[in-house]
Amino acid sequence: MKGTAAIRGLSWPSIARLALIQVSIGSIMVIMTSTLNRVMVVELGLAAAVPGALVALHFAVQLLRPRLGFRSDTDGKRITWIVGGMGIVVLAGIGAAAATALMETSTAMGISAAVLAFFFLGFGISASSTPFLAYLAERVDERRMAGAAALTWIMMIAGMIATAMIAGFLLDPFSYGRMVAVTAGVCGAAMVMTLVAVWGRRDGIVVDAFRGTGGSQREDVSFKEAFGAMWSDPQSRRFATFIFVAMMAYSAQEIILEPFAGSVFGMTPGESTRVAGMQHGGALLGMALGAFGASRFGTLTRWAAAGCVGSAVALGGLAFMPVLGWTEGMKFFVFALGVANGVFAVAAIGAMMGLTVRGKVGGAGLRMGFWGASQAIAYGTGGLMGAILSDVARTVLGSPTLGYVLVFILEGVLFVVAAWIILGMPSTSPRPAGGEAMTNKAAMARGLALSEPG
Repeated sequence: MKGTAAIRGLSWPSIARLALIQVSIGSIMVIMTSTLNRVMVVELGLAAAVPGALVALHFAVQLLRPRLGFRSDTDGKRITWIVGGMGIVVLAGIGAAAATALMETSTAMGISAAVLAFFFLGFGISASSTPFLAYLAERVDERRMAGAAALTWIMMIAGMIATAMIAGFLLDPFSYGRMVAVTAGVCGAAMVMTLVAVWGRRDGIVVDAFRGTGGSQREDVSFKEAFGAMWSDPQSRRFATFIFVAMMAYSAQEIILEPFAGSVFGMTPGESTRVAGMQHGGALLGMALGAFGASRFGTLTRWAAAGCVGSAVALGGLAFMPVLGWTEGMKFFVFALGVANGVFAVAAIGAMMGLTVRGKVGGAGLRMGFWGASQAIAYGTGGLMGAILSDVARTVLGSPTLGYVLVFILEGVLFVVAAWIILGMPSTSPRPAGGEAMTNKAAMARGLALSEPG
């Protein structure tokens, strides 16, 4: 029956199909952050700060996430926002590749065009990803939230790996025209996947966009009022703080891990790349373990805290490995770091989805946008922080090894602080209380909005 399907929430095949939206975004970002980054630095001979600043710009623009999420709350057209936002991402991705090609003949004009493209890249991601995550959170049963997060991010990582391999093959022999054509192909495929993901889906809001504000209609409540009400909620602020601190630690390691393996342990570029691959493999395993464990025992907040503590322990091990000069030990702790990161990521995203629909203030788009903005800014800041601290410590302490060790220790401390923050929040369980999927009243309320293909 239609009503029964609505009460049951999204099926696993439906979740997987919707996850193609995140796969699409990840695939385009591979080209933006890897291929174009390398071309600017190697083929064009630009300073690494140029692509670094462009990526930072795309993260900074994502401060718009709360406002765009609120707009999708008030107009109720999440599917429209997802498709429209992805259209902007696709055009911005192609524009970024064209701007990079333009740098060969006019560096100033190319960089100016790239700034514009990366600005709209961040805007498009904010406009599509925020409503998508809100849409998913509203339609996934609580007991499936950890699994939905794991499935979505595993598919995204797999898509990024596949994109890197296929694009890498098609880019040879390299030319700027071929680079633009390959980027256009990836972007076109991403748009098709997005349309497949939302085919047959209907717009509709499950979570009251104005809860906690005293208003009930769009004209009654402004974004400023809704955001202020949400900001006054201690739970919302604490979770945003947790996301910011944890993501600072999570992202700081990415930019220095391969240089650490190369300069401290004498690994070749190929060997250090394989070490980074071990971390990604561990993250996939950790996501699966986190989703499996959180769906059967414990709570999402405790699993997120466990992932943070495990990451801190692994970072401590990495910091100690240069003393022993133990290469295999370093590889072990890199893999362990990936596993712990995966557990943290799945549990944190699952908890975010749960708090999005169960919070007392703000619609799902606004709340997801608030936390998404915190994540984006922390991710960009963390990567920059890791690089700067490593360089400063190397200069002051006179040893690249000590610089890396210092960064790993500071990251570990941040992860411990993040665990303490989230353990102070109310527990978020992936399993419904009392053994029931939801109360009859809640089921009727959700059934109306979820009456679409499961």
